[in-house]
Parts: sequence; structure tokens; C-alpha cells
Amino acid sequence: MAGLTLRNVAKSYDVTKVIESIDLDIKDGEFVVFVGPSGCGKSTLLRMIAGLEDISGGTIAIGDTVVNDVAPAKRGVAMVFQTYALYPHMTVYKNMAFGLKQAKTPKDEIETRVRKAAEILEITDLLERTPRALSGGQRQRVAIGRAIVREPDVFLFDEPLSNLDAALRVQTRIEIARLHKRLGTTMIYVTHDQVEAMTLADKIVVLRGGNIEQIGSPIELYEDPQNMFVAQFIGSPKMNFFSAAELAKKGQALLKGDADRLGIRPEHMVVCPAKDALVTATPDLVENLGENALVHCKTESGVEFIVKTTDLSKFTGGKKIGLTASSDQLKFFNSSTQQRVK
Repeated sequence: MAGLTLRNVAKSYDVTKVIESIDLDIKDGEFVVFVGPSGCGKSTLLRMIAGLEDISGGTIAIGDTVVNDVAPAKRGVAMVFQTYALYPHMTVYKNMAFGLKQAKTPKDEIETRVRKAAEILEITDLLERTPRALSGGQRQRVAIGRAIVREPDVFLFDEPLSNLDAALRVQTRIEIARLHKRLGTTMIYVTHDQVEAMTLADKIVVLRGGNIEQIGSPIELYEDPQNMFVAQFIGSPKMNFFSAAELAKKGQALLKGDADRLGIRPEHMVVCPAKDALVTATPDLVENLGENALVHCKTESGVEFIVKTTDLSKFTGGKKIGLTASSDQLKFFNSSTQQRVK
């Protein structure tokens, strides 16, 4: 096992910068998730760590070894792709054993490693099947098994759940979390799905436009976002933002200095008397989810936002209501810089 160190890592295609200048430390055994919108550079960064993309600047070290010029097969990493990348004419066993065979690993050791990985992933009964006879979830487990048998220092996952349906995504996500708990190996995982990031990660790296916006644990990013992008990207539904024009007088009084936006998460907003309201609005649409509901509201100026609630009785009749939140749940931002104001 090994940690990773990235210093001033950059990537350009001709004059187009994809990764600006990344500094990142990943501890041995840590589960780190790169998350961000499409095109933010997260998969490119992962591929540079794997050695599948050359870096344009900086250094990447795995353990104590700088690997800038080390071939992918010699880096001690194993990558799991979203497309599975299985050989259709080979059995599951042969797919899992292929890399070891190419590395001239002794036959009895190949047998031991493949059987052990199959047992961990509960796919022993699938070893003689071909990929076409497997479900999407089973194919993904085989792809993960192929990585396990290499006994890498670092596992790399590039959006491994994106081709699975909703139920299989949840199931496979849990299996990956259990795998990390069992193996204790460093894992780096790329996704655009903040739910995957929040549930899997020890540490999340939020990327946008080739830059790191914020690094922290899931709870740190949720409770202490450093800018408006992170505040809206982490958390579902996303954080509501209100300008002075959209707030009641009590809410307007809270905007001081450089702060011109008040951020409140939907789950923190509660109905209150008009005199205590930070914002007044009219319920427009209700999405009932069973355990809770999402109430879509509109301010007088037509700005829409969401309240997450377990008590719909206070949102009936389309009447104007007052909404507030406790002071420790209010976040203040500057809309020009997009940065948090504390």
C-alpha cells in the first residue's frame, strides 16, 4: 500500500489548459473521491496518476517514488473503468487472470489470487461464464476483481457506476465501500455524483475548470463550504441563495459588509411567524417522497427555491408563509468573488 503526493501537476493540450496546477496529498489507505461537473478535469487527473496521460508539468509520487516517467504497469496501480473493458471471448476466470498471465505470474499463484478475489466479491460461481452472460453489476464486479488480483498499492476507479441502473449503483457502491474496509488499500475514485462522493469518501476533492475548489471530509464540505460552487454542488437538493431583494427585513439585516448572499440548505428551512421570517414565499409545487417532501416555493419577485420538510401541513392552500433557519445554519457569500464571508 502507498500514499500519493501531487505537486504543481498540470496538463495542457496545445494551448488548452485542462489541469491548472494541482497540489494534493493522499494518505496511505485513504479513500479519496475526485468530484465535479463534466469537463472539470477529474478523469484526466486520474489518468495522469495511472500513467495513461502524460503530465505537462509538476510531479506525481506514489509512496516515495516519483512516477512521472514510470510505465503504467510498473506504478503499482490498478484501474477500474466505467466500460468494464472485459474480453468478450474469455471466461470471467481468464479475464481476471489475464494481467497476471502477461506478467508471467506462476500458474498456482494466479489460481490463488483469482479464487481469493472471486470469494471477496462473491462471484466464484461466475468464473466459467463469459461477460455476455453477466448482468451489468456482475461485469463491474469482474472488472474490480481483475484489479484486486494485481494486489496494487493504489486502486483507481473512473466513474465505475455510471453504466448501472439506480438499484445496482447503490448495491455496487456498498460493495466498493466494504472492499475498502476489508483491504485497507488506498483508493481514488472519480465521479460527477455528489451522493457517491459523500457516501464513499474519507476525503473529497471538489474540482472545477481544472482547479481544486475545496478539499475536506464529506461533513466538512457540507457544513463549511468555502464558496458558492461547493455550497451548491455538495448537498441534495442544492443550497438556496437569497439576495437582499429576496429577503424579508429580518433577513436583509443579516447581510453586512462584503456579504450580499444568504445561503440556506433546503433541509434547514422551517415555517415561522411572519415577524420572524428571513424570507417570505408562496408554496408552488410539492414533490412527496414518502419519508419527506420537497416543497418548491416562490418569492414575491419570482425567485424559486426548495424547502425539504417532513411536515406538509404547514404548506397547504398556496398561502404565503414565513421561513427561517437557526443562526448556525446560515452561510454568507459574496456574489462577485463567489467566496464565503465569515
